[in-house]
Amino acid sequence: MVGTWAPDDFWEIAGPLIPQQAKRPQGGGKRRADDRAVLAAIVYMVQAGCSWRKLPAALFGVSRPTVHRRFGAWTRDGLWERLHQQLLDRLNLAGGIDWSRAVVDSISVRALKGDLTGPNPVDRGKPGSKIHILCDRRGVPLSVLISAANTPDAQLLFPLLDSVAPTRSRGGRPRRRPAKLHADKAYDHKAIRAEVRRRGITVRIARKGIESSQRLGRHRWIVEACLSWLMNNRRLGRRYERKADHFQAFADLGCILICYRRLTKATI
Repeated sequence: MVGTWAPDDFWEIAGPLIPQQAKRPQGGGKRRADDRAVLAAIVYMVQAGCSWRKLPAALFGVSRPTVHRRFGAWTRDGLWERLHQQLLDRLNLAGGIDWSRAVVDSISVRALKGDLTGPNPVDRGKPGSKIHILCDRRGVPLSVLISAANTPDAQLLFPLLDSVAPTRSRGGRPRRRPAKLHADKAYDHKAIRAEVRRRGITVRIARKGIESSQRLGRHRWIVEACLSWLMNNRRLGRRYERKADHFQAFADLGCILICYRRLTKATI
């Protein structure tokens, strides 16, 4: 089970990024659970969509409290952001990221009460959260953020752009800005267009009452595909976490798995 959900090549990337724990004094205490087994259990839960209570942790040789405790510790330590960035660096070095165009969009999911939840205007006002994503021309997720379901998409555009860390390139300076940005009418504001251009990015946003959103379909379809790949991780289909940083961690993990599969294909 551990080798299935945390393969050797994936562990080779993730293992060095996991924070090291201080060695326990010799002569007593319970042996610390294997980090790779814990990571495999977390990846399984993200993809299978099971709750913490129904996680078959024994199949990985660890306990549920250990997996939950270490997930929280790793989340606070920023492991998922570092792992996502490491995969983006490797993918870019392999020529797997196309910076010529980026696309932004979001998807809403139902949620229980907790941080960053709000009435969903497209789901009869039921509590929900929203997942915002920025991907490249090939559907590689460059950044992902969450918000309350009633948060306007435009409000998260610049945090998404700013959360893309400099990514290592095969030649020249690290890259963090796409050449062009595509978005739908939810982002149609003069101030947004001006700010995107100020950052050196060509902007292509559908205009309300003037253009049909379908004209951007030949470019925007890729972000719909990226969101579909992300939502294949069943844990993201509905938010059960009360803590926003935990749900953000699961969204980061979904992006990590997409990047890992792309990297595997790029290096074959």
